[in-house]
Parts: sequence; C-alpha cells; structure tokens
Amino acid sequence: MDAHVPERREFLKTGVGFASAVALATFGGGLAIAASAASQRGAGGAGRTRRALVINAHQHYPGISEGRLNQTLSRVIRKRLESKGYEVHVMEIASGYDIQAEVEKHLWADVIVTQSPAFWFGNPWIYKRYVDEVFTAGMMQQSFLSGDGRSRSDPSRQYGSGGKMQGKRYMLSLTMNSPKAAFDDDRQHLHRGLSLDEVFASNTANYRFCGAEILPVFACYDVVSATDVDNDLKRLASYMDQHFS
Repeated sequence: MDAHVPERREFLKTGVGFASAVALATFGGGLAIAASAASQRGAGGAGRTRRALVINAHQHYPGISEGRLNQTLSRVIRKRLESKGYEVHVMEIASGYDIQAEVEKHLWADVIVTQSPAFWFGNPWIYKRYVDEVFTAGMMQQSFLSGDGRSRSDPSRQYGSGGKMQGKRYMLSLTMNSPKAAFDDDRQHLHRGLSLDEVFASNTANYRFCGAEILPVFACYDVVSATDVDNDLKRLASYMDQHFS
C-alpha cells in the first residue's frame, strides 16, 4: 500500500472543508440557500414551478462559426420549456460567469440543457473549462456528489453512484457538420457503428456521475453542407414534446 495514501486522504478532507468555508464566507450563505432548495426538490418540490437551466456553449469563430443557429436553438428550447410551465434561466458561457453562481444554478434547476456546436467531435474548449470549474466546485462543496459511490463496507456499490443530482434531467443538443448516416453504422469509416450518444458520452458522463438522468442526445446534422433549419426546428419541437410534459 502507498504509504502516502492516508496523508492524501487527510489533505482532501481538509481541502473540502476549507473550500466550503471560503465559499460560504464569500457568497453570503448562498450555498445554504441552494442546499435548502435541493432539499425541497428531494422532498418532491410539490406546489412549485419546475426550473430549467439552458447553457449556450457556443464559441465564436469569425467566418467559420458565428453562433446564430445555436442562439436560435437556445431560444426555441427556452420558449418550449416556458410553454410547458418551466421557469427558465439561459446563460452564455462566452459572456463570462461566476463559478459559485453556476453551482447554485445547477442545484436550483430540475432540468439542465447544454446547447453546443460540435468542434472536432467534442464541445468547444470554453465548455470544458466551464465543466472543470463548476463541477470541481460542486465536488469540493459536496453539493453535486459525495464521493464516487464505492464503499468498503458495501462492495456492491459501484463507481459513479455517489451523485446528489437524483431527480434532475440532463439534455445535450448539438449542431454538427457530421451527417446522420455517420452514426449507428458499422460500415462508416469514422465512428464504426457508434451511436450519437456513445460518441458524446464524455459530455454526459459528468452529469450521470453526479446522479442526473441522461436524455438522448439531440442533433442538427450536416449544418455546413446541407442545412435544413426548418426541419431541425420541427424535430426539436417534437423531441421537447416527447421528453418534457
């Protein structure tokens, strides 16, 4: 056994306590408010408006990726959720954000939606930074999860089962140049039979790890070579009606 393991464990425990204390001092008890809201949700949240956080992850590249389609889709998602009685907050990563405020928005929301372009078969790097910062803060405060789920006293508990986001749902909506035919087909050169959900599992895994239910990935395909915005918007509306009552 590594002789330094106990010391590292103690360091992590100390770090969690220190980070929580600093956050509470800095944000005036916002964590306590968020924890109270999360507790009410866990109790069923009867009689209150359902809440949704829509994250626009677009990163602007002049002349290549202007962001108009992602803006449009974010608006459609917001309006569709509002029509179903949700209170919706939309944030744009590129406009800047406060890490602790984003932690609290995740605790506040029943539904979290990320609207994003696919850049080189993943999300823009500003989204990865957002996730690293927000989810690390949620981990250190133990508001998103408590450990990784495993327990020496109960070997049946699996890795990734320690999340505290149970009852929340996560949706990933993408715009991409890949055609629909590139997925779910063993004959395809690039993805070789992988589904859209499998290719973008690196995006949804952090929410699953924290206990959220993961909805099927929605995508607007072939947006550079064969754009069909009208059909994409119809499909998005149908998707929203199917998954959100």
